[in-house]
Amino acid sequence: MNSAEWIEKADRYIMRTYGRYPLVPVKGEGCNVWDADGKKYLDFLAGVAVNNLGHCHPAVTAALARQAGELIHCSNYYHIPQQIELAELLCQNSFAEKAFFCNSGAEANEAAIKLARKYSREKFGPERFEIITALASFHGRTMATVSATGQEKVQKFFDPLLHGFRYVPFNDAQALKDAITPCTCAVMLEPIQGEGGVVVPDAGYFAEVRRICDENNLILIFDEVQVGMGRTGKLFAHEHFGITPDIMTLAKALAGGAPIGTMLATEELAAAFTPGTHGSTFGGNPLVTAAGIATVRTILEEGILEHTQEVGGYLMAKLESLKERFPFVAQVRGIGLMIGVELTVPGGDIVKKALQRGLLLNCAQDRVLRFVPPLIVKKGEIDEMIATLTEIMAEI
Repeated sequence: MNSAEWIEKADRYIMRTYGRYPLVPVKGEGCNVWDADGKKYLDFLAGVAVNNLGHCHPAVTAALARQAGELIHCSNYYHIPQQIELAELLCQNSFAEKAFFCNSGAEANEAAIKLARKYSREKFGPERFEIITALASFHGRTMATVSATGQEKVQKFFDPLLHGFRYVPFNDAQALKDAITPCTCAVMLEPIQGEGGVVVPDAGYFAEVRRICDENNLILIFDEVQVGMGRTGKLFAHEHFGITPDIMTLAKALAGGAPIGTMLATEELAAAFTPGTHGSTFGGNPLVTAAGIATVRTILEEGILEHTQEVGGYLMAKLESLKERFPFVAQVRGIGLMIGVELTVPGGDIVKKALQRGLLLNCAQDRVLRFVPPLIVKKGEIDEMIATLTEIMAEI
């Protein structure tokens, strides 16, 4: 079937939970995808920061094919070697000592919320349950993570929200300090806000957040679902700020495109979860964790982090040059290959025109173009993207 036929059938059978663009990708390789009509697209969205190793990376596809021929699924009633190996890899390369696996970022954040509440309840009593999050944050689509998200557009229509969340401005340590009450048990933040418009906090903000948490016996949770796994040129984004959290959540890029989520924690906190308190039917099954092992090893062993730092700087400089030419380009910001371009005009039309020209982009918060290409992107592909974007901006 061609693209038009697939889209007609989708309108008939698929719920309209997404405002989908008229694109039907059927094949991917590296930084490129092809639609059902055979048209090629340069992908600077990467499945919203999922395809960090590009489309169909050989190491990931080989791991999936090999594991699919041996054992696809196994209940968490039993021990799963691939799950154990991935947990070991993540713990050896982070602050964490224990891992819990699930299927998505929302589930990982849901687990973090539950662990923070259970640990605090056991250590300090049932009155400590509130979690402070940031305005403009995004933590997922389940009821708990919608309640944690600091965006009204995500929450409306779903009242009553889950009780026990307070919101403060991101990058404002004093506001965080002022929001603490005797009921507060944790602080949950993204090291860099993604859906909030690629917002990077000031130097020193997170050191102050860590100090406030320590002084008040609060758990610090970092949501690295979008910014983790090498996206910023370090394995985890919080490494840029010189501190560590008590709990960290990962998903999106962890398994090279296979659906996975994980919550990592210190031994002390992880001990609050005991058999029966939390679980996941599919979480960490042999197939997805085999893909996760291949992904993490590739990121760590094949110079992906160093390459991300280099091409991230190259892309940042190219985008900065657009600011000199087009007055509606207000600011370029980000770290590594997590970059946002804030405009003084809506960015939706630019995204649509880019799609027509064979370029996949995204816009957050209506006016921030978000650039999260595969970490394997080459400078030549960045030049190609900039040439297309320049043509589009010249028409505004």
